[in-house]
Amino acid sequence: MKKVLYIAASALLFTSCESFLDTESYTKKTTANFPVTEKDAIQMVTGVYATLNKSIANCQNTYFYLSELAADDRFGGGGENDKDMQVLDHLMYTNIDRFQSFWTDRYSGINRANWAIANLDKVENETMRNQMMGEALILRAFFYNELAEMFGSVPLITTVPQDVADAQVYPAQSPVDDVYAAIASDLKKAIEIMPNNKWNNTVSGSGHLTKWTAEALLGRVFLFYTGFYGKESLPLMGEDGAIAGSIAKAEVVTALEDCINNSGHELVSDFRSLWPYTNTVSKPFYPLEGNPQWVKDGENPEQVFAIKCSHLADWSTTIGYSNQYMLHFAIRSHGGADQFKNLFPFGQGWGAGPVSPKLWKEWQAAEPNDLRREASILDGSKTKDYTYGADKQMEETGLWQKKVIATTAPKSTKAVELDGKIETVINELFNSFTSSDKYYGDGKDDDFQLGHEVDLNVIRFADVLLMHSELTQTADGMNRVRARAKLPAVTYSETALRNERRWELAFEGTRWADIRRWGIAEQALSNQLGSDIWNRGVATVMKNQGAGYAARYAATKGFMPIPQTEIDLSNGVLKQNAGWDASAVFVSWNE
Repeated sequence: MKKVLYIAASALLFTSCESFLDTESYTKKTTANFPVTEKDAIQMVTGVYATLNKSIANCQNTYFYLSELAADDRFGGGGENDKDMQVLDHLMYTNIDRFQSFWTDRYSGINRANWAIANLDKVENETMRNQMMGEALILRAFFYNELAEMFGSVPLITTVPQDVADAQVYPAQSPVDDVYAAIASDLKKAIEIMPNNKWNNTVSGSGHLTKWTAEALLGRVFLFYTGFYGKESLPLMGEDGAIAGSIAKAEVVTALEDCINNSGHELVSDFRSLWPYTNTVSKPFYPLEGNPQWVKDGENPEQVFAIKCSHLADWSTTIGYSNQYMLHFAIRSHGGADQFKNLFPFGQGWGAGPVSPKLWKEWQAAEPNDLRREASILDGSKTKDYTYGADKQMEETGLWQKKVIATTAPKSTKAVELDGKIETVINELFNSFTSSDKYYGDGKDDDFQLGHEVDLNVIRFADVLLMHSELTQTADGMNRVRARAKLPAVTYSETALRNERRWELAFEGTRWADIRRWGIAEQALSNQLGSDIWNRGVATVMKNQGAGYAARYAATKGFMPIPQTEIDLSNGVLKQNAGWDASAVFVSWNE
């Protein structure tokens, strides 16, 4: 039986048969004659990038989605039938194949990266060759890092299959040390070979990964691996496939300092300018003190790694290019004909990820003057005519995050008399501000499900500063982040650093890995119990489902189930992760 894992590789083998016959093709691109030029190199690596967007087409099955809903600061949410949202919060499942699409997409990206890495040496321009090689190495490292944090031990494939028979052999899971050694080696090589150009002056163009991305990702990988597994250093992979050498903390600190001092990345002046609700089309009707303005994607010096998205994708072909997280994490409904004018500029979506009221309260108690709290969280209950339970919303708290959410803008306005004065008010809304011709749209076409042309931030420069503070146990980076939020400097402590990461990076996909690597996951997840929620408009409190938060984390250590389809295709070569037997099946909320 042909294995799904290698379908893409097998197809490439068949289309490249000229190389097996030792002949030269003058009409087709093969591994014998491609890539050669700078254009060829960019085209090959663009194919690797494309798999980033493909997974966003099924964003509810991705690592980012999991990391947001499984962590302690958000609940599952969604409607009565959206159990796939609720199960992530409770570390349970309704479908053991839930993450099949993500597994396939990430291995598709790995296979494409392997082909690129194996063939980019043909590119004649050394600078472009090193840039493109570095990008392929970073992407492969990123793919494996997500798989390793999500599943633990996974198959490690770093070479292209030699023939079709080779492509049909399902590889066994590799020890996690080997997986991390491969990740570290890819990042180390990328750092060594990539040009030192500033972030906005890359030889391959806007939106491409850089040496600075590799350094930042190395910090993230090092912190998780050493923290979660209790290690002192990050292993390296030798050319023979065996672990040989390691990366110590000092080398990671040096890499982060290189990124901080030489990349050109910096913090934007106003935290709110990072988020689309300060876009120029919406802000006349959503005035904020200090008049912050959104720094457009591609122009933002704080974006160290962002997944590019585009406008008005097509369901049948390019669905993944729209930022589907903005749709899923947007407010489901709160009732009333003018509900989204009342919530302006926050738009309509599926209602995943209501914010925990304990985050709101703990943040307020720890940092009462932190402007980031209200800049990051919308208290919908204070909105006119807010109705709990509209459209059968579950695990509702009235609190919604403002960072990755459908963001509306006026499509048309009208003059009305208010208190004896003529004022201009919104008549009709764009479901996404990017539909405006002031941004990326034509001012006419608009789709509330597909029109979200905003990039997904993976790593911000603020995170780089906080990682440096954590590794060096110094407050300099942390206090730069605090100063931007107009907060006083503090001395370094573990508690201060952990709080700062929680506040600054809320809803950006980092909290899940943080509580796992700090060893506080069971405690943090159990802290959700007793929170006030509404299910279908009925007031209740957050309760344990199944064995409960602490027991489920203890059973799984936070790793997700490997898709059963892959286990079956491997004929038992793959082994299921612990804790994912029938006792983990989620049925429903019991009132």
